[in-house]
Amino acid sequence: MTTEPRREQLLNAADRVVQREGPSASMNAIAAEAGITKPILYRHFGDRSGLIGALTARHTAGLLAAVRTALNEPLERRDRVEHVLDVYLAAIESRPQVYRLLTHPEPGDPTGAGNALAPALRQIAEEITRAIQQQIDLGQDGPLLSETWGRSITGMVLAAGDWWLETRPCPRARMVQALADLLWGRLSAAADLPPMLATTPEPRPEPRPEPHPGPRTGTRTEARPEA
Repeated sequence: MTTEPRREQLLNAADRVVQREGPSASMNAIAAEAGITKPILYRHFGDRSGLIGALTARHTAGLLAAVRTALNEPLERRDRVEHVLDVYLAAIESRPQVYRLLTHPEPGDPTGAGNALAPALRQIAEEITRAIQQQIDLGQDGPLLSETWGRSITGMVLAAGDWWLETRPCPRARMVQALADLLWGRLSAAADLPPMLATTPEPRPEPRPEPHPGPRTGTRTEARPEA
C-alpha cells in the first residue's frame, strides 16, 4: 500500500471524527477511528496542527475550484452572483463541524486551528477581484473598486455565512437572495466589458533592488554580475 492512499484513509477518519465531535476532536479519537495508534498518526502528520493543515488543504482546494468555476459560468450577472454565493454556503453547510474547526479556535489551543481557512479566503478574494476586473466596466476607478469589492464581498459573505450556519434563520436559498440583494446595487449599474477587453490583467512587476554603489576609489572597477 502506498503512502498517499493511507494518508487519505487517515484524513477520512479525521473528517468523520470532526463531524461527530466538532473542533475539539482529539488525536486519540482520530487514531482510534482509523484503527491505529497515536504515534502512527503523528508519524504521518507531525502534530495536530499538521493534521489540521492537511484537512484544510483537502477542503479548501475543492472550494476554491468550485468558486473559480462559478465565477466563470456563462450566466446573467445576477444569476452568477447568486450561484457563487450558493456554492460557498453549500460548502460550509455540507461539513459544518469541519468549517468550525477551520474558523473558530478552541480556547487555549496552541496549534493555530481557527485561522486555518485564512489563506483560502485570501485566494477567494483574489478570484473575485480578478473576475470583476475581467467582466465589469468600472471606469477609471476599476482597479481600486475591483480590489475593494473582492475583499469586501469575501469578508461580508464569511461573516454572514458564519452567522447563518450557527443560527439557521432561513433556508440557504433565502440567504443567497438576501446577500445578492445587498451586493446588487452598483453591480447592476456597471456595464459589461467588451470581450476583447475581458482579459487577465498583467501581473504587477516585482520591484528591482537598487544596485549597491561600488567602491569609491580613483580608478574605475568592473561591474560585478548580480548573484
